[in-house]
Amino acid sequence: QVQLVESGGGLVQPGGSLRLSCACSKDILGIYIMGWHRQAPGNQRELVAQIFSAGNTYYPDSVKGRFTISRDSAKNTVYLEMNSLKPEDTAVYYCFALPRVGAVNDWGKGTQVTVSS
Repeated sequence: QVQLVESGGGLVQPGGSLRLSCACSKDILGIYIMGWHRQAPGNQRELVAQIFSAGNTYYPDSVKGRFTISRDSAKNTVYLEMNSLKPEDTAVYYCFALPRVGAVNDWGKGTQVTVSS
């Protein structure tokens, strides 16, 4: 099982930026997919960014051009850079890891992001 610890959430004004970090207990280059989901109150959890072991990335249209996922293999850490934040980005952000095809996701405990003036 992969242990994941998120950090970097907080309160930010609309238009501002935040960078989330996800520290992983294992070599992230050996993990098939890592990424971030978010869940706002009353909403289902939704994918916001993912990065494959080969380095390719995916973003849904709701965050494309504003969010960037990256990784530092030396630190076994995945990042989510969030720019031009909107109030609707307010949610708990969860880091996940899918170790291999056919496995189930491991999840972090989440970090709160609040976008408000």
